[in-house]
Parts: sequence; C-alpha cells; structure tokens
Amino acid sequence: MYLYWKASGWVKSLPTYDKMKTKEYRHLPTAPYIHSGNRVWKVMLDVLLALLPLVAVAYLARGTQALFAIGISVGSALITEFIFAWFLLDKRTSLKDGTALISALLLAFTLSPATSWYVIGFGSSMAILFGKILWGGLGKNLFNPALVGREFMTAFFPVIMSSGTLWAMKGTGPVAPVALFGGWADNSLMQYLDSLLYKTTGAMGEYSALLLCGGGLFLLLRNRISWHIPVAMFVTFFLLLQLFADKRLVYSVGGLLLGTLFMATDMPSSPSTPGGKLYYGMMIGVVVIICLLDNIRHEYMSYSILILNGFSRQINKVFAPAVWGYKTDLTSKGGQVFFLSLGILTVTLAVLSLHRFGLTHWIIYLYILFLIGRFTTSTLKKLNHIL
Repeated sequence: MYLYWKASGWVKSLPTYDKMKTKEYRHLPTAPYIHSGNRVWKVMLDVLLALLPLVAVAYLARGTQALFAIGISVGSALITEFIFAWFLLDKRTSLKDGTALISALLLAFTLSPATSWYVIGFGSSMAILFGKILWGGLGKNLFNPALVGREFMTAFFPVIMSSGTLWAMKGTGPVAPVALFGGWADNSLMQYLDSLLYKTTGAMGEYSALLLCGGGLFLLLRNRISWHIPVAMFVTFFLLLQLFADKRLVYSVGGLLLGTLFMATDMPSSPSTPGGKLYYGMMIGVVVIICLLDNIRHEYMSYSILILNGFSRQINKVFAPAVWGYKTDLTSKGGQVFFLSLGILTVTLAVLSLHRFGLTHWIIYLYILFLIGRFTTSTLKKLNHIL
C-alpha cells in the first residue's frame, strides 16, 4: 500500500501510469514527505546577489559597453532557454529557476566587453542549449554551461576570441583606476593591491578581486557553496607556484577567483562528497599550473574546470563514504585515486597537445555529435516506453 498526495488529501493507493501522465498528476512531487527550503530559485537568487556588485564594477570600468555585452548574454540565454526547454523538454516554466540568468552572467564575466555582440549571443545560446537543455535540463548537465558556451565561441570564432585587442583596451568608463594603496607608497606592491580592489582591464568579471572574494564569502555563509573546493584549489595552486617560482607564469587572480568560487563549485558538475570536493579542487589547481606552464593565456581556467567536470562522477564513486559496518580498503582506494589522477593528467596533456596545434575545435564538434546522439536516443526510449 502506498500513500500519495492529492488535492483532496492523502489517498491510500498508487495512481496508474496512465493517470500519472495526466495534468492532475504531472507536477506532483515524487516524495511529498521530504521538504527542503533550498529551492533552486532561492539558491540562484543568492548567487545573483553575489554577482550584482560585479555588474556595477563592470559599468564603472567600461560604462554602457559592459552593460550592453551583459544584456546580450542574458537576453540570448533567456530566449534560448524558453524556446528549447518548451519544444525539446516540454517545460514552459524553466526560466523561473534562474539558472539561465546565472549562466549568462558568468559567461559574460569571462569575456572582454569589446567582444562582438553576435559572438556573445551565439556563445550564450550554445551555453544553454549544449550546456543544459540537451543534457535533459536542470541538474543533469555534466559540464558547466557558461564554460561550454565560452568554448563554443572559441571554436567557431577563433580569430575574434584570440584577438589581442579584446584584452589590451583600457577602460573607457566613468571611473578611472583608483590609487588607494598607491597614495601611501608608489611601488609595485601597492599598485598590485590597487589592482585587486579595482582595475579596468581584462574580462568583465575580473575588475575587482575584492568583490569576488566578498561574493564567495556571502555564498559560503549562506551555505550555497562549501569551503572544500576553493581552499583545496588555492592551496595547491600557490604551493605549486612556489615550486615553479623561476618560471614567469602569467595569470589573473580575478580569473582564478571567478572560476573557482562561481564555476568550479557548480553543484551538478562538481563532486558532492567532502573528500571528492577536496580532491577535485586540488586537481583543478594542478591542471591550472600545467596549463600555465604550457603558456595557455586565456583558457587555463576553462580547460581546468571542464576537464575536472568530466571526471566529477567518477570522483564521486572513488570518494564515496564506506557503507556503515564496513571498513575502507585504503590500498584499493589509493590505487583508484592513482589511476583517476593518471586519467586526469592524460586528458590534460591530450587537450594541451590539441591546443598547441590549433585542433581543440574538434573536441567541440565531437561534443556536439555526442550530445545530439545522446538526446535523440533518450527521447526515442521515452517514446517507446509511452507507446
């Protein structure tokens, strides 16, 4: 005997499959006895609040040019979400969860405001379609949608995305860079500290490392992210940075913060166990260093996070807690971690080899074919089950 909830109250029977397909039962929760205040739109609202100060700083640095780029990204994502979620997933209210808005903002924050509007619109649409919808919708994506969109832009518009003029232009907005620390002493350290507070070059999400830290702390206090991934990533990164101190590695602190705090912690595409999160963050730091050693200038965070996204489900299996009453076999676990790490490093070196020869766009082409095939197969199975 089963209990299920109907408008008239609890009913002591289980509705048939045909009834469950009707409008009356379609939107019923599968487990009415489970309640959580962490609804998706509430989580996304907190993320939005953490990101809004970055929008304000982008306006201060680049004026309406930044707002226009962000608007194109958001508008394209919302339109794509509405159309394709309706026609492909039969979901007409998916915009309410707010994930498309957040993905569009994060994508815009990885770009220069000088990026062509049609390239931004294309990348934002692909982020939703190939980063979320074709995986089956909310919470089913393997890769971070914003980074998927960015790699689509790089694959289909390589000349525009690799143009040095996108990143060399200094801010033309209402507010020039400040010299808060520089007023005390005019040296490179003070200038660097000023750049952490506010600068007018680079990607739109990198203009203030201080606000990025503030947004990450806000999400941590709101329990929207955990400390494991950011701490493991930055500890690993800076330890390895000391090991290669003789190398001149070019990176952006703002880019590291944006990727680690807001993208690597994306719940569907990251591990769920504490041990898995620590390992995941540590390996992101390792892959970032490898990318920097190979002179990857603009894609080091994208490559690192996307590669680890691809291993996140395997990481969950390896770092799953032992079943109650059983002890963890440390030898077996160590072997699993070793081969998992070997696989991650192998994929990293393969991606860097393709990047060196300008062939990374083939990964995107194969990804498109895989995802379309996967979605088509899944749809046909559902149709056969219904018929």
